[in-house]
Amino acid sequence: MATQSNRDKLIHQLENKFNDIGQDLDTHLEGLLYSEPITYWDYIKTDALLNLQLQRTTLPDEMVFIMYHQVNELLFKMILWEIEQVAHHKMLTAEFFSSRLMRISRYFDMLTSSFSIMQDGMEVDQYLKFRNTLTPASGFQSAQYRKIEFASTDLINLIDARFRETIDRNTPYEHALNHLYWQAAGKDYKTGKKSYLLSAFEEKYKNEFIVFTKEYNTINLYAKFKELPKEVQQDKKLIKAMRHYDHTVNITLVMAHYNAANHYISGDKSSGKEIEATGGSDWKKYMHPKYQKRIFFPDLWSEKELNDWGTNL
Repeated sequence: MATQSNRDKLIHQLENKFNDIGQDLDTHLEGLLYSEPITYWDYIKTDALLNLQLQRTTLPDEMVFIMYHQVNELLFKMILWEIEQVAHHKMLTAEFFSSRLMRISRYFDMLTSSFSIMQDGMEVDQYLKFRNTLTPASGFQSAQYRKIEFASTDLINLIDARFRETIDRNTPYEHALNHLYWQAAGKDYKTGKKSYLLSAFEEKYKNEFIVFTKEYNTINLYAKFKELPKEVQQDKKLIKAMRHYDHTVNITLVMAHYNAANHYISGDKSSGKEIEATGGSDWKKYMHPKYQKRIFFPDLWSEKELNDWGTNL
């Protein structure tokens, strides 16, 4: 229980707080008389959260699929929350930078290990049935994941490897976005025609992506690192955290996803035919790290490591 002196101190602090925003403390104190104590279910919004799972089929494992991806999106939101703290930090230190990177890496470690839920936690026969009701939707269309990439590195490092030499910082954002590595999953580069998977995704998020990439052009994680004093850039703990994050996202997580996808859509073994991914994406060509060499922090890897990226798996 607070002593009288502590209570007086708190009242004084509250008066200052509400005076600063032109509010009357007595009004707010009176309001407390009629407020109810907060409960766990109100704070977490449990009822709303648990009513967001709506199946489109009668197959029970579809519920696993829905909840799994909703959990992913919540983790993506946590990751973006941590990146934002680094990106907008005015007096960034190696300690703060590395601690937030390790937080993010732990979230990605959760995502990586969680693929066993998909790979071993759903019946293949059920998935191959309910997946047809999902078409043309695809996990490819996670806007939050794309924002994580934009906020992690310079845009040039996300450009399809075949087009990086033709794009620089003076390239219009819209042109650059049309040559991102994941466009390979939804575009025929011989004809330039985009699949519905990609065109619907861009119709929904393209303008938002342009605004976001402009914001993070100079404050993404890689840009923030390169702004640090040279001695801070050489901090061993920070370098280790950045390399761990880069490898975790662009190799470990990707390969866990790749293997889980391959488990379900590598083909109907009875017919020998490969099954398309939901949305019709050519997933192998853009997902495997050896093809696109997605690397957030290229200066922190040796030439051999860069050349061997994703090949020794």
